[in-house]
Amino acid sequence: MSVTDLSTPGSRSGTYWLLADCWNIVRRGLTHYQRQPVNIAWQLGFPILSVLMYGYVFGSAMKVPGGGDYKDFLMPGMFVMTMAFGFINTATVVVYDSTKGVIDRFRSMPMASSAVVAGRGVTDLIIACAELTIMMLTALAMGWRPDGGLGFLAAFGLLLWLRFALIWIGVWLGLLVPNPEAAGGLFAVAFPLTMISSIFVAPQLMPDWLGWLAVWNPISSTAAATRELFGNPVIGDTWVEQHALLMAGVWPVILTAIFLPLAVRRFRKLSR
Repeated sequence: MSVTDLSTPGSRSGTYWLLADCWNIVRRGLTHYQRQPVNIAWQLGFPILSVLMYGYVFGSAMKVPGGGDYKDFLMPGMFVMTMAFGFINTATVVVYDSTKGVIDRFRSMPMASSAVVAGRGVTDLIIACAELTIMMLTALAMGWRPDGGLGFLAAFGLLLWLRFALIWIGVWLGLLVPNPEAAGGLFAVAFPLTMISSIFVAPQLMPDWLGWLAVWNPISSTAAATRELFGNPVIGDTWVEQHALLMAGVWPVILTAIFLPLAVRRFRKLSR
């Protein structure tokens, strides 16, 4: 087959163009970060400030049920919190593109609508990898010492798995809210979602009804699972807590199954 034949759109499969469109969206997103150093400094600097602030401010005041260093309990939770807060950044970028007409331009092009949504997700996962790496290096400098090996890699993967699921919530919300200011208000949703969990405090130390909510929070399952994989304190005797690894894998599947179709459907329904 000649080079001319390869260059014609009809000679490429639908999967090829889907991946090509997705990659173009990823390149666009990363280019924006490169050209906006203030934004990337904030997004990558916030995790450092969070680890330092919570680690040193709360580190000497909080007690872990059953004993143990609170920093060992806290750090995996901080990693989970950063992944959870990430959906606000996703929603903000999506609503900005929507209000500026960028998404309408994408819709007018001969490209797969799912590629636009998937490209946003891949971009956010790349940024999430950078955030996690920076946070873990900061935690190591503070004295946090996790177990190495496959457990460490599995914990890193679980954190990204949670972030992957929350991306679709961010995309869906970003296509729903009317402007970037409204997207900033999503912090009011993320804050209680992370606080009513096992990120900072064991659910056993909460009132019974609040502890029940914290135990069944998907974020708590990922926090407990990563603590176990990092070799840090694991607390709790409920079924969910005892099967944290299983639930940390199941919850993101449920969230993705719900919100990924909603995000793609919402994108397709946008007016041209």
